[in-house]
Amino acid sequence: MNTRLLRPTMLLSLAVLLAGCATTQAPSAPAATVAAAPAPTYDNAEPLGAAMEGWVYPYPVQMLQFEHEGRLLRMAYMDVQPAQPNGKTVVLFHGKNFGAEYWANTLRALSEQGYRVIAPDQIGFGRSAKPEMRYTFAMLADNTARLLDHLKVERVAIVANSMGGMLGVHFSRRYPQRVSALVLENPLGLEDYVPSIPPQQTANLLKLEMAQTTTSYRAFIKSYFKDNYRPEFERFVEQFARMQRSAEYPRVAHVSALTYQMIYEGPTYNELPKLTVPTLLAIGQLDRTVFGRRFAPPEAVKNLGYFPQLGKDSQKRIPGAKLVEFDNVGHVPHLEAPERFHAAVLAFLADKR
Repeated sequence: MNTRLLRPTMLLSLAVLLAGCATTQAPSAPAATVAAAPAPTYDNAEPLGAAMEGWVYPYPVQMLQFEHEGRLLRMAYMDVQPAQPNGKTVVLFHGKNFGAEYWANTLRALSEQGYRVIAPDQIGFGRSAKPEMRYTFAMLADNTARLLDHLKVERVAIVANSMGGMLGVHFSRRYPQRVSALVLENPLGLEDYVPSIPPQQTANLLKLEMAQTTTSYRAFIKSYFKDNYRPEFERFVEQFARMQRSAEYPRVAHVSALTYQMIYEGPTYNELPKLTVPTLLAIGQLDRTVFGRRFAPPEAVKNLGYFPQLGKDSQKRIPGAKLVEFDNVGHVPHLEAPERFHAAVLAFLADKR
């Protein structure tokens, strides 16, 4: 196999505008702009299986094998040991449409400051097993506790983005004695979406997943980053496109539908006031993400997803919570504004044990 095909390609080109220099000559006709190269389709790219064999992760991936409800599952994770340990450990929880590998810069930034950093692919995501079964946040929390037991780590700080923020809340409620601090990075679940978003049949969700195209998925990913979409984020589109070309994609799509149901059935809005761990809300101010928006009429969701207000409201609802707001940043601050995000996280974690 040609291993060069296994590395993610950064094929997205930026449109380049021709600008003329100032001159004393009479103005000429406006210069034509150079057309942007068409976005890649990945039609000839090597398919990517459900276990994502060959997809490059930033650090070595290890596997924890365990049994759950009679199934033998494998949970992938990265465990980055610092050169100069400070004795503290951070666990990173990814969002629904990403795996642990999108934490590359956070793994590096925190480990350089002495933290041991553990980034799991939750069951159903990334390189971990993708069984077709009912998913719950309680199960993912218990799986994470099992991983920490395996690694002999008793107490951790959690940094969690998007859906991972919901898991962070559930884990902190379920295992408060194991959590020294909780950082919620543009988490889902800061508002009660159930009254506005109607429930969906899993079969319908699967049909929508199967109907996705590379173009529609690119537009979806771009919506997270607003004006901050950069060429390096094309890797997330490539990952989807290559997985969709695999014979295993129907199972991946089914699991995606099942984890949608997990989010719908496991809201955290009413759990926020019950948090007892030190909490930081790290909120990109351009974010307008609404879980399940497409399933409700615009009128029903027009007041949802306004993260500037959600951050302020949640700070009041979470006992002792701190709030850091990131201007001109969307749903994933650790990718859009990594220096600002990591500085805020490191400052918050400095005195937490």
